[in-house]
Parts: sequence; structure tokens; C-alpha cells
Amino acid sequence: MPYEFLEDVATADIAFHAWGKDLEEIFIAAGDATINVMIDNLDAIALKETRTFTLENDELDMLLFNFLQEFVYYKDSELLLLRSQQVQIEEKNGEYHLSAVTQGETLDLERHEQRVDVKAVTLHRFQLEKNDDGWTAMVILDI
Repeated sequence: MPYEFLEDVATADIAFHAWGKDLEEIFIAAGDATINVMIDNLDAIALKETRTFTLENDELDMLLFNFLQEFVYYKDSELLLLRSQQVQIEEKNGEYHLSAVTQGETLDLERHEQRVDVKAVTLHRFQLEKNDDGWTAMVILDI
């Protein structure tokens, strides 16, 4: 699990720190952390339905922000719990382009132990940084 929840950062929201050796890994870890805030056991999410999406942004951190918002959007609009299976990021002409393949299933109250409902990803203290070991992110979710 390449993420950890930070209990002393936000009192009314939930914060997490995620890391990965490359951009794809950090995006997948942050996506899992976002879903894990809502559902206790990620392994209980069966990979029955597939959603693919593409995003673009001229700022890499905002690309991550938009990526995480997709998980909240699908949960709100279709009650769909998704996990990233594949993420590809490339830079072209000063813009970052993301293609993602996600899989999951509709929320099942009997099998998915719910934690809290995430309303949105916030920009408060939002961070994506490259370091010697790869990438780290700091995210606060509005619950």
C-alpha cells in the first residue's frame, strides 16, 4: 500500500500522503487511497465494469487533481467504485495527457464496508513533487 492516512493534518477532512517510483505509480496509489477513504477493503471491489477516460492539463499536479476527481464523480453519478488498472501519462507540446483504464463495480452495501463519503478533492495543501526516490503527493479530501 503506497500511501498512508495523515490524522494530524485535517480535522474535518481526510488527508493522505502517497508515493510511487514514477508518475503512473503515484497516480494509481493516490486513486486507491481516495477509494480506500470511502471503502474499508479495496479487495472487496470486484473488477466487473470498465471505465476509460482521458484527461489533459498543462500542470502535472492539476492533472492528478482532475484524475482523483474522476473517482469521486463515478461514485456520485453511478455509485461505481473504481480502481486504476492502467495509467499512461505523456507530455506533448507543454501539456500533460493522461489515459486511464479503471475497473470496479457498483457499491454493494452488504459487501463494501463503507467508511465516509468523499465529496471532493480539495486544493488545500495539495502537492505533487518529484524527489530522489520518485514522486510524492499530499492530498486532502472533503468529506
